[in-house]
Amino acid sequence: MVAAAALLLVLGLLGLGGMALQQQREREEVAKAMTGGDPARAPALLTRYGCGGCHAIPGVPGADGRVAAPLAGLRERVFIGGVLRNTPENLVRWIVDPRAASPRTAMPATGITGAEARDVAAYLYAR
Repeated sequence: MVAAAALLLVLGLLGLGGMALQQQREREEVAKAMTGGDPARAPALLTRYGCGGCHAIPGVPGADGRVAAPLAGLRERVFIGGVLRNTPENLVRWIVDPRAASPRTAMPATGITGAEARDVAAYLYAR
């Protein structure tokens, strides 16, 4: 009886894990369609450009910065950088050249390209 209950619990947890994985895949597909980017390329880009030194970024090892806002749940926010409406185009624009939108922002221009910014935007919208 205990073994059967344990088996049901394990199967239930596996089912929940499968649902979560499916939901994450769906979020990634929507983010790809929104941005034209590939979220799979973003963790390496976020590391290369040092984004985690200032931001906490889910799923990026070592990205635990506390200088700037955490980047979890970005898709649900109204504004980017406190100044731009949250749209895919504005997010890419912000990532490439934040000072064009807000000259006094502390966020530096990193040298990231537009294509790389689309990948990063897709990743952030998928999380």
